Amino acid sequence: MGRTLIEKILSSHGGGECGSGDVIWLEIDNRTARDFAGASVVANLERYGGDDPVADPGKTFFTFDCNVPANTIPYADNQQRIRNFARSRGLKVYDVDAGIGSHVVIEDKYGKPGTTTVGTDSHLNIMGSVGAFGQGMGDVDIAFAFKTGKVWFEVPPSVKVTLEGMPARGTEAKDVALAMLGRFREHELLGKSVEIYGPWADQATLSDCITLSSLATEMGAIIALIPPNDNVLKYFGMDRDEAVYADPEAVYEGEHILDIDGLAPMIAAPPSPSNVHPASGMADVKIDGVFIGSCTNGTYEDLKYAAELLTGRKVAPGVMLKVVPATRAAWSRLLSEGHLKTIFDAGGIVSNAGCGGCASGQIGMTGTGEVQVSTSNRNFRGKQGKGETYLAGIGTAVASAVMGSIATVHDLPEVQA
Repeated sequence: MGRTLIEKILSSHGGGECGSGDVIWLEIDNRTARDFAGASVVANLERYGGDDPVADPGKTFFTFDCNVPANTIPYADNQQRIRNFARSRGLKVYDVDAGIGSHVVIEDKYGKPGTTTVGTDSHLNIMGSVGAFGQGMGDVDIAFAFKTGKVWFEVPPSVKVTLEGMPARGTEAKDVALAMLGRFREHELLGKSVEIYGPWADQATLSDCITLSSLATEMGAIIALIPPNDNVLKYFGMDRDEAVYADPEAVYEGEHILDIDGLAPMIAAPPSPSNVHPASGMADVKIDGVFIGSCTNGTYEDLKYAAELLTGRKVAPGVMLKVVPATRAAWSRLLSEGHLKTIFDAGGIVSNAGCGGCASGQIGMTGTGEVQVSTSNRNFRGKQGKGETYLAGIGTAVASAVMGSIATVHDLPEVQA
């Protein structure tokens, strides 16, 4: 019997062939912990790890991204406790200047196609963007992974989703992801490994893939795996035969088709990421702010596009545009190419690399009654403050910032020569 993509990846790391429902000991290539819950991982290792609490220091590291630099004493204490432990054990720390951990794992080529990565980040399944396994777990599980190099894992059932057709001009990966959230809002993907196919997936950029896979958690899925296309393989310098793909005769628990032909920009209204509507129908919603960033839409390509749309334009009076690149490398490139100056000149605020407001971080939180358009992945009440958050792609976020109310890229006025 043929194997699905996740079954192939897990079989290669679990000591033999495995299928849906099997419980396996999974060998982990990359073991991470972030500043949020990382100190609890350290506490467990210090209590139970013995004299040698880390199995392989070369595969084990910490990432600080939730609150960087720390603007609360508890976060500062957590980060320093982690630093002290890491120094004593020779472990690498991607400190407060590095950026979002899941992006760093991809950017530094740890999370190559076919690899396995675990950490304390609930969106570490973003590794599905490159055809790799990633999973967020609790601090005890991650401490065990640090100590032994493996975790137990139940192989989830696999579902195949084929995206038919191509979106309309001006529609982005975030809109495709939101269309999936709207379509599968009744928990059809809950607890499943989802494989994404179709012409859009075949030509998607790495940034596109990251955006889509980063919303797997909000879909209720274990992971959204996109088989590595030519763009992803080129990024890692790999050939197709070095990556992992499902067998042609693989058997899926379910197969779905989602028509995205001509898809227009979408938006998720409060209070749920699955409350999805065409963005054009929200023009009467006045906004106070816009946040562009997060693991969903904080790549160099995302923010370069934002800067291009802002060229020659200004943020509307009374609207605050907050921008946070995902990584230091992206920040540096955007700086050297002048894109951050474009954002600044348009009226935006640019912060250092990190998660931003998603975890009560340094920028992007809302107050009571504040209305925000955000490119992040969650809009539950309290997640980004006490205000109301609408989830959208880069084009809709920029257009809304310029127009002062929810708008799409098609609503932007022409730039005067």
